[in-house]
Amino acid sequence: MVNGMPGPMATAAAEACLRKGLQLAPCALTGPDVPPATITVADVESGESANVKLIPSSNKEEADSAVEGLKAGVGPNNLLAIDYTHPSAVNSNAEWYIENELPFVMGTTGGDREKLVEDVTAAKLHAVIAPNMGKQIVAMQAALEELAVKYPNAFGGYKLEVTESHQKKKADTSGTAKAVIASLKTLSGSDFDVEKDIEMIRSDEESLAFGVPEDSLDGHAFHTYTLTSSDGSVQFALQHNVAGRRVYAEGTADAVKFLARKLRSDDEGKLYTMINVLEEGALE
Repeated sequence: MVNGMPGPMATAAAEACLRKGLQLAPCALTGPDVPPATITVADVESGESANVKLIPSSNKEEADSAVEGLKAGVGPNNLLAIDYTHPSAVNSNAEWYIENELPFVMGTTGGDREKLVEDVTAAKLHAVIAPNMGKQIVAMQAALEELAVKYPNAFGGYKLEVTESHQKKKADTSGTAKAVIASLKTLSGSDFDVEKDIEMIRSDEESLAFGVPEDSLDGHAFHTYTLTSSDGSVQFALQHNVAGRRVYAEGTADAVKFLARKLRSDDEGKLYTMINVLEEGALE
């Protein structure tokens, strides 16, 4: 059940699921103001396609009924949700998944992340929640976290600067940037404020100047982090540039397959991250 279509990230995730041999649920949640409709999701590479009825999230009664019917049709542990909706819907959607005992993969960033983790953990619901679903970026995050634990303040006194560019429709600060910054702050002892100090680029003109290809303006993630010594004589830079959405979409499909296995092996529900998926070798 891929929620957030016809948005481009949710649609890309649905296509990746088809490409990786997963079956799409015949219905999904869409935005509260999106008219109900049936769309066709088609993956050109595999030739697979599926029709999906979009149910506005404001129609809770129909959404609840749809999930109940799907569960009855496919059996226990065979229905999972993917969430690529909107930052403002993160917590309310998680509450809906909990109410309906619907395991989910949350790729949507934003919302009250602390409450999100608390609610899912308390409910003992199976879920994968991560700010980034791309295998290589997840590996980089894991390495930085380990580095920060082993060598805190190794860059003590260095100034941290961050610039991130995304498509202009992205409503919030990059969750990946926030995660990377947390590790870099530990390494540098910086008082960097993620709410104030990130330079966010959300205009086509600025994105082009930052190096984003013109054909990727509607879907990209270009990040640069720099650590500069107090006297300016030494500078370290970390950069990851992603054009398009495929790397995230395929990681999302891998997370669904990982979670499906956990549903059958765990004694009770558990919250996972993409680092858990990576450590198990589940990212293809």
